[in-house]
Amino acid sequence: MRLDRWFLKAFTGLSFGQLSKLLRTGQIRVNGKRIKGGERLRAGDDIRIPPMKLNQPPRVRTAERRLSKDDVAFARSLVLFEDDDIIVLNKPPGLAVQGGTGMSRHVDGLLPALKHKNDAENPKLVHRLDKDTSGLLVVARHARAARFLTKAFRMKDCHKVYWALVRGTPKIPEGRIDLALTKGTVGGAKEKTYIDEGGKKSVTFYKVLDSAGAEASWVALIPLSGRTHQLRVHMAHIGHPILGDGKYGGKEAHLNALSGKLHLHAAALQLPHPGGGVKRFSAELPEHMQNSLSFFGFEAKSIRDPFAGLEV
Repeated sequence: MRLDRWFLKAFTGLSFGQLSKLLRTGQIRVNGKRIKGGERLRAGDDIRIPPMKLNQPPRVRTAERRLSKDDVAFARSLVLFEDDDIIVLNKPPGLAVQGGTGMSRHVDGLLPALKHKNDAENPKLVHRLDKDTSGLLVVARHARAARFLTKAFRMKDCHKVYWALVRGTPKIPEGRIDLALTKGTVGGAKEKTYIDEGGKKSVTFYKVLDSAGAEASWVALIPLSGRTHQLRVHMAHIGHPILGDGKYGGKEAHLNALSGKLHLHAAALQLPHPGGGVKRFSAELPEHMQNSLSFFGFEAKSIRDPFAGLEV
């Protein structure tokens, strides 16, 4: 069983947000080491359980009752596709996938609005997007589909294409970025992802789709690994930060004539379906990226086949 599911089942008074904080701060350890919630437990594992208020009665999950009509309408507006197994959303930029300090609205909290009337359980997240990244997010409607999709993402049976606007134009119009990454802090700064030879292997393929010379270019990005901020760090490292990404690109990532929002969009996704077969989905660009593409004369008014011409 996944560690996060084991904790939530064993300690029903613990919220997902509280659990995420305990994992993020290293208070939960398995065999003496930090661990992510998605990693699976094995027989004989030694789990460190930090101090918690274990005597409180289990909390009733009331998220569904607290959702306003506006919340429900907003959640429904994000749906691109749904059936008895999965829900596909087009997440807008600025909407967090999971809750955190000061976040009143996030995808996880909106999922009860997408529950079918006769469903016994709420839909479940199976992967993530950064808060400022827009685009395709797949949600499992039940636990069986969640297990299937989690395994598909872990085994790299799911293929993703991101669209981005980056500063300048790579000299090599199509290539592979193979740079290991690690997360950490330097000098008390906020946690960031860094290039680190001793880090986790991280590979990104890129292809320039259109160019405005030294100003900017429109690129397709295909991650072969799923590290935190991978695409942002890789593009900044080769000298072409994603527009709007001040965290990794600094001042170079901003152009006065364009929106300061991150120009990174999960445009297409191919995945095996829990009911059989393979599905492909695509998501329209957010308004700020459409405006920026138009500013440079790049034509991407609608997404036809983002996978076309992309081979890795």
